[in-house]
Amino acid sequence: MQTRKLGQGGLEVSAIGLGCMGLSYGYGPATDKTQAIALIRTAFERGVTLFDTAEAYGPFVNEELLGEALAPFRDGVVIATKFGFAGGKVESGLDSRPENIRQVADAALMRLKTDRIDLFYQHRVDPDVPIEEAAGTVKDLIGEGKVGHFGLSEAGAQTIRRAHAVQPVAALQSEYSLWWRETEAEILPTLEELGIGFVPFSPLGKGFLTGAINADTRFDQSDFRNIVPRFSSSARKANQTLVDLLGEIAAAKAVTPAQIALAWLLAQKPWIVPIPGTTRLPRLAENIGAADVTLTPGDLAAIADVLARVAVQGDRYPAHLQARVGR
Repeated sequence: MQTRKLGQGGLEVSAIGLGCMGLSYGYGPATDKTQAIALIRTAFERGVTLFDTAEAYGPFVNEELLGEALAPFRDGVVIATKFGFAGGKVESGLDSRPENIRQVADAALMRLKTDRIDLFYQHRVDPDVPIEEAAGTVKDLIGEGKVGHFGLSEAGAQTIRRAHAVQPVAALQSEYSLWWRETEAEILPTLEELGIGFVPFSPLGKGFLTGAINADTRFDQSDFRNIVPRFSSSARKANQTLVDLLGEIAAAKAVTPAQIALAWLLAQKPWIVPIPGTTRLPRLAENIGAADVTLTPGDLAAIADVLARVAVQGDRYPAHLQARVGR
């Protein structure tokens, strides 16, 4: 697989990474551990080197899973994890106090079975802790050899600038896909100006852009998409037009809609590295295959025409979660 660089500090990763959250958290029951380890190791064998996790995914179990799965080839991969929630629990609120950042780093090192965290993200900006304090704490951890690079997640442009002035930010992780493009207005220009990489999560629209979800799909009761306005039955019905039109473009190129969606992201900037997640080996192979899909200027024009004609319906988060992003 081709590689890309995130930031100016020499962090090089596969053009497509693996988001590991869904193996343990967020999308229904956790994947069987043996199957999850097999999937992670298969991803590595097929060229994936960026693996994304967080203490909050579980909490804790996703980091433990990743640590065990990647132990045999630790030096051949880049592990990204995150701090920022009290006790590692999303429902407990934010906590980016320096003492908590340090505690999270030490605990994550043990769970990941490693001596360093390659990329350490602030999971969400904490309004009660100046970003300079959080960035300074990670800077100290980098100096101590516990962390390799600093990242932010879902941060606003001014916060990115303030953090970057204290400790260079290697990557911003935020949502970006064919059906969520608000980052294009201010965030992408800021990242390009500062030389910061971009790691889009949910690059397949939380599964919707694969074409496998429709208005009649029923999610497991523990699947967080049940509370996402964009996944209401009426919104899914309205948004099906986008998937259908992308499907026509995909069929003409003999690829899948998911591969079109990922290839489109890769075509936007050379420093964008999407991290699709999956629990299934066939879907993993499909996602990795997107790195080999070349979109011509004509293809990109056709996709732009679709995006101009289709207005995606529904907010991407309920209000209480939306309040935590873009700070």
